[in-house]
Amino acid sequence: MTIKEQILEMGVNALSASRQLSTLSTEAKNTILLAMADSLESSASEILPANKLDIDAAKANALTTAMVDRLRLDEQRLAAIADGIRQVASLPDPVGEVMSNWQRPNGIDITQLRVPIGVIGIIFESRPNVTSDAAVLCLKAGNATILRGGSEAIHSNRAIAAALQSGGESAGLPANSIQLIPFTDRESVQHLAEMDQYLDLIIPRGGSGLIEKVVSLARMPVIKHYDGICHVFVDRKADIDMATSITVDAKTQKPGVCNALETLVVHKNIAQDFIPLAFAELQKRGVELRCDETALALAGINDLKKAEESDWSTEYLDLILSVKVVDDLGCAIEHINEFGSQHSDCIVTTDQSRADRFLQEIDSATVFWNASTRFSDGEEFGFGAEIGISTDKLHARGPMALRELTSYKYLVRGTGQTKA
Repeated sequence: MTIKEQILEMGVNALSASRQLSTLSTEAKNTILLAMADSLESSASEILPANKLDIDAAKANALTTAMVDRLRLDEQRLAAIADGIRQVASLPDPVGEVMSNWQRPNGIDITQLRVPIGVIGIIFESRPNVTSDAAVLCLKAGNATILRGGSEAIHSNRAIAAALQSGGESAGLPANSIQLIPFTDRESVQHLAEMDQYLDLIIPRGGSGLIEKVVSLARMPVIKHYDGICHVFVDRKADIDMATSITVDAKTQKPGVCNALETLVVHKNIAQDFIPLAFAELQKRGVELRCDETALALAGINDLKKAEESDWSTEYLDLILSVKVVDDLGCAIEHINEFGSQHSDCIVTTDQSRADRFLQEIDSATVFWNASTRFSDGEEFGFGAEIGISTDKLHARGPMALRELTSYKYLVRGTGQTKA
């Protein structure tokens, strides 16, 4: 059987499973999830040796220490993944929620009801915990999943997916609800992305190259997360201590994530007081600063780099920060909307009217007033676990949790009404 034929068969099986999943009660899904968590922990003797194969291969291929650590599983990390499954079981079930209900003058009653999407394909790289995260979130929302992980974690992914499906089936999970493509040939991505007769949605998680490839191939809707080029704008009416604290947190608390600060924008009227203080705190934490000419002049520090045009549109994911001084609020908004990635942006100001303008005019999924961009996160929003952060505008925008993994349909009840 060819790779294409195998993936098509997985699609057929996933569609069948999704129809069964859509009928499960919340109690039934939660029972399945708890059984999956127990199975994951009890399968440590299979999962950890499989993970060691991935770790050994990563070291042999000279992957970075950080990449190897992202791949690594141990008893503690496995327990954390299992606890994450139990947390999903405790979350409210969005399926079956009545979103709206109204009656027309002719007596027809209309209900808008939240329902599962159906079959979701998820393509991801590196971290084996994503296998569990994606599968259990989709399951709680009543969806079947076809997962395609990266080659770096293939042995771990196979073992985790097998433990989840077998544990779930013992508690009533329909067969083929969770399927992992067992090989990493690149053509599998193409076949999955073209399988619109079975897949309702595809979600790529990884670098921009992977996302762009999936978008170019997909015949079904794609929810994507492009770069997280996040900004903090320090307004002329900002509290300097607050602005410094937010800037340092947004850049340094965890620099390698999508909601970390990448460009600091400063109003010229506060720049002389703010920049030396903020730069001193940032440099204490090892941040490399790339500044426009005004920021360079005000900093009074000799070892700073001059920003290139490309810096304004770069997601560093590292302790590097570009800095720009602007003439006014309008210029800040214009710069952020031009160079940002519509992810997460913040204004620091004590002036509500200026904050309101920023909140209204910045075209991003999440816009903050006086809070770090690091709060752009499903758990921080109170959604519980998330599958990613969408920079799209349709269907899902911002942190994607259970509700974003559902669609809706209309139930129309009549008493014999006809159009004629």
